[in-house]
Amino acid sequence: MFDLTLAPKTDPSQLYRYRDGFYAVDMLDVALVELDLFTWLNGVGPRSLPEIAAHFGFHLRPLDVMTTLFVALGLLARDGDRLSVTEAGREHVVTGSPWNLAPYYPKIKDRPIAQDLLTILRTDKPANFAARKDQGDWHKAMESETFAEEFTAMMDCRGVLLAQALAANLDLSKRSSLLDIAGGSGVYACAFAARFPGLKACVLDKPPVDKIAARATAKRGFSERVGTVAADMLTEPLPTGHDVHLYSNVLHDWDVPEVRQLMKASADALPAGGWLIVHDAFLTPAKDGPLPVAEYSVVLLHITQGRCYSTKEIEDIGAEFGFEPLTHVTSAVGRSAVVLVKR
Repeated sequence: MFDLTLAPKTDPSQLYRYRDGFYAVDMLDVALVELDLFTWLNGVGPRSLPEIAAHFGFHLRPLDVMTTLFVALGLLARDGDRLSVTEAGREHVVTGSPWNLAPYYPKIKDRPIAQDLLTILRTDKPANFAARKDQGDWHKAMESETFAEEFTAMMDCRGVLLAQALAANLDLSKRSSLLDIAGGSGVYACAFAARFPGLKACVLDKPPVDKIAARATAKRGFSERVGTVAADMLTEPLPTGHDVHLYSNVLHDWDVPEVRQLMKASADALPAGGWLIVHDAFLTPAKDGPLPVAEYSVVLLHITQGRCYSTKEIEDIGAEFGFEPLTHVTSAVGRSAVVLVKR
């Protein structure tokens, strides 16, 4: 049985970077070849997101993801709520420049993911998972046990690395019970249980994932300390009796209204002094990077209703429901946790 307190001896960050950045090039392709976005913006001058959205007929969430990527790439600059083309952008992605690279990029008809992203910009609806013609979007596909098994295994593979790193850097020795919300295979709950023998945990997820979690925790030898509960976090109240809530790689699947709903649900269920842990890939408060997180946000845009958030966005939403920042700790491969405490 694998020891969930162990870290690898080598660093897989670049392998994660390749996977997390899969679709970023397609987003750049859309802007360069289909929209000529940079040429337009350079001609009209600084514009806000709503102004850009109105011109192109786009929705704000996907446009936010797109422009944050270009700010992180150094092609756009953000000044308050206004975006403008940088010198690098004017040289390399604006029509008329002798160094314009747009002709070097393919037509989006040759890039299925790029076609999906253009549609998402116009509709704000996620695409079929991995552009599969026989598969719905991620949220709908998770109702199928076959797909749920596949996707949960994908997240468990990543979680083996991230969970032990988070548990190593976040001391829960004085906490009694952790609720791992939308916890998938339960690898995070098991990693914390492995690190802190006095901690009990429970994995909350929808069917059929709850059964997958029960089998996975049993296989890891944690059935006595890590339970499971079948519930829909978006339609049912969260159970009480826990002094820690964990959302690991969960809030990024949802838009701001759902993030608010979930954080309010945690505020309703946690006792005073309870901890809310949001573990994710975070943008900086200024939303100008890091570039790998901005790239990953494009993947999330494609398959979910969410995006990557900045640490400030999470803290600000938490403050609406009585949470205040406690600490911020790293895990691995660019992920970290914002820890909030309920007043």
